[in-house]
Amino acid sequence: MQPGILRAVLRLPRAGRWLDLGCGSGELARHLAQTGFTGSYLGLDASAELLDEAPRDLPPSTNFSAAFQQADLAGPDWMTGLDLTAFDIISCFAVLHHLPGVELRAGVLQRARLLLTDGGYFVHSVWQFQHSPRLLARVQSWENIGLPGAELEAGDSLLDWRFALPGQAEQVGLRYVHRFSSDELATLAFNCGFSVSEEYESDGEGGRLGLYQIWRGV
Repeated sequence: MQPGILRAVLRLPRAGRWLDLGCGSGELARHLAQTGFTGSYLGLDASAELLDEAPRDLPPSTNFSAAFQQADLAGPDWMTGLDLTAFDIISCFAVLHHLPGVELRAGVLQRARLLLTDGGYFVHSVWQFQHSPRLLARVQSWENIGLPGAELEAGDSLLDWRFALPGQAEQVGLRYVHRFSSDELATLAFNCGFSVSEEYESDGEGGRLGLYQIWRGV
């Protein structure tokens, strides 16, 4: 759990119906269960492998229930089957910057607003890799994948993304990341039916690699 996520959780109600977009392996669900959150939690993620891990080690509770479901936010029907205005809190940590194109991002946020109660909380984070010389050095040319610059938006970046599991050789991939400004996020919030109530930086080198915002449904 990143420090910025822990800080966000402390600023949100301790009960309600929680939807987690991009839930990964369920770390947030485990944290909520362990810290006494009461209500229900639904985590959505595109990765079947991560969702297989998500229910593990959830402590038993009579006041908290968690479920996980596969869904691709880049597709048009990820909210199919979900009740409108059913959620008091929606989280979307380190997800929006991986969705390419302002229309796709706005579409996801507009759907999220439909699922959120009036006055409910939408909390999210985006990467600020420009604050890390190490990550800036990993920015690659779009020519490496044959994508003309004319098809890109300001802030679009391609990062050399590496990882190594114990006992295995390092693997290298490429990852799309959109670099947001505060003003760009504020415009998205307004256009999609939210108001920005709080913003802060956290995580990583110098505590500035993540930009967090808490929005309210209006």
